[in-house]
Amino acid sequence: MTDLLTRRQVIAGLSVLSLGALAGCDSSSKLNFKYGKDMSNEILGRTFRLRDVNGDQYNLSSFQGSMPMVFFGFTQCPAVCPTTLARAAQIKKLMGRDKDFLQVIFISLDPERDEPKMLDAYVKAFDPSFVALSGTLKETAATAKEFGVFYEKVPMGDSYTVSHSSTSFVFDSRGVLRLGLSHSLTAKECVEDLLTVMEVC
Repeated sequence: MTDLLTRRQVIAGLSVLSLGALAGCDSSSKLNFKYGKDMSNEILGRTFRLRDVNGDQYNLSSFQGSMPMVFFGFTQCPAVCPTTLARAAQIKKLMGRDKDFLQVIFISLDPERDEPKMLDAYVKAFDPSFVALSGTLKETAATAKEFGVFYEKVPMGDSYTVSHSSTSFVFDSRGVLRLGLSHSLTAKECVEDLLTVMEVC
């Protein structure tokens, strides 16, 4: 018995109505996700421009042809960020032969402390394929606003932590936002919804 989830297993559990909605590559299709939030009618994250550890600039179109999963956080996050990244690594393993289609993108909400090399090393410790992006304070604020992500500094002794929302945003291969995954979902639950996105486009 294997824990790997296949497209066939997901499709087998879908109703006839669901299969009709999955036909073709229609960005206007409303999807029937089992666990996550359908975000097909929301326009978020289309224009951000941030940089990786090498200073190369990335935007959403940089990941066209893959299934980008975008998550916001910071390296000194005590719980939500490391558990979400660990879950993302587990998701890739559960996806089996489709794992390389998923591109995990971690965007820093704390550019003052998340130096690019440190940020890159932090993310790649979970999976070498993960991409870490960051920008200036102004670029960070603009990107968070574009995704509707809440974050704020919270004083903590002589330092601070960052309170932030924890949704993972999933786009299809054409850059259309499709799915919002909450932090509370398991890796297996996420995979079922991710494979639904893959069946659409």
